Amino acid sequence: MTTPISIIASGLTRERLRAGLSLAEVARRAGIAKSTLSQLEAGNGNPSIETLWSLCVALNIPFARLMEPVANRMQIIRRGEGPTVSAKQADYQAVLLATCPPGARRDIYLLHIQPGSERLSQPHPLNTFEHLILTQGRALVGPVDSPVELEVGDYISYPGDEEHIFRALEPDTLAVLVMEHI
Repeated sequence: MTTPISIIASGLTRERLRAGLSLAEVARRAGIAKSTLSQLEAGNGNPSIETLWSLCVALNIPFARLMEPVANRMQIIRRGEGPTVSAKQADYQAVLLATCPPGARRDIYLLHIQPGSERLSQPHPLNTFEHLILTQGRALVGPVDSPVELEVGDYISYPGDEEHIFRALEPDTLAVLVMEHI
């Protein structure tokens, strides 16, 4: 069972890193001791609501964001799955694969990969996510410790700020890669 302090600790750390701020800077902005913030991020203590509100103001986030669960960092949507909407006047369907968080930047690449060696990528900057749609061939893609075999039409998202791989399993494998920087 997850305790409230562990949820708050995770939320504080996540939001401080997302904001790119040091412990000292957040503590200064919130008017609390750096050691207090360090203890809270470690999951120790029993913070008052006033302390939590001050931290939220310092991080420029709504109070409820501290209590948000950690999002699943990897998502796979197989061809033919996913939330779909259809047009009435044409044979047209749209499948929502991912939404863009506010303030994010996305870069789009077309990948052409041959079998024989895998592309091992070192972690990109913190809060980078990769979204990939396989358009031709087969491939093994994702975090080094849990890659997933994809077929044509499959979609995967995974943390780009962790070591990850792309291994073509068939000649002339093609994919569309979207890198998201939050």
